[in-house]
Amino acid sequence: MSRFRSAALVLAAAAVATSLSGCATTVTIKPADDANNPLCADVSVRLPGTVAGLDRRWTDAQATGAWGEPSAVLLTCGVAPPGPTTLPCQSVDGVDWIIDDSDAPRYRFTTYGRTPAVEVYLDYDVVSGNDALQKLSPIIGQLPVDAECVAREDATPAP
Repeated sequence: MSRFRSAALVLAAAAVATSLSGCATTVTIKPADDANNPLCADVSVRLPGTVAGLDRRWTDAQATGAWGEPSAVLLTCGVAPPGPTTLPCQSVDGVDWIIDDSDAPRYRFTTYGRTPAVEVYLDYDVVSGNDALQKLSPIIGQLPVDAECVAREDATPAP
């Protein structure tokens, strides 16, 4: 085998390995039903390179974000806005988040009173919800506000 052909095979193998390793870091996420909402595009282009010290990774779905290796923080814009709930609600930098800990230590935070709604799913064994939401809330805060969380005792009972 000639030196040229041998070098070409090595370069080709390196190119294949590089392209495969690039694919290996892409995170597969199902896009939300309203992911094509232009407001989600505004959120997507502003997502930070790091969240709570975790580096951003590429995703294969519109209006999504992922951080950490393996992913410890996942963001999806365009999820269905939640209705009234008895789940706890926490305000972080002016954004109300409904907290679902039913899959602890993985927590689901969903914006309340914003359309489109945004969901952040994270692993509390790796990252604090407060750290992640403090980094993401200023970006999410640009979405229009329809309603705000109220304390359970202040809620109007359903007729």
